[in-house]
Amino acid sequence: MRVLVLGSGAREHALVARLTAELGPASVVCAPGNPGIARLVRTIPADLQDVSELVALATRERINLTVVGPSFR
Repeated sequence: MRVLVLGSGAREHALVARLTAELGPASVVCAPGNPGIARLVRTIPADLQDVSELVALATRERINLTVVGPSFR
């Protein structure tokens, strides 16, 4: 399973840490991430407001599950 975590804060760091413990670091990517997350998994620059960019990213990375960390209001 390939997982994409969206976000760059502490919540996403915790999600990435737990997911890598369960699935391994090769199965998780984060966009856009932060320097702490980048020490755990590969991060990919992305605009979280651009849905078409995120769909293209998920398709390109062959993502099976996307976890959205930030709350959008």
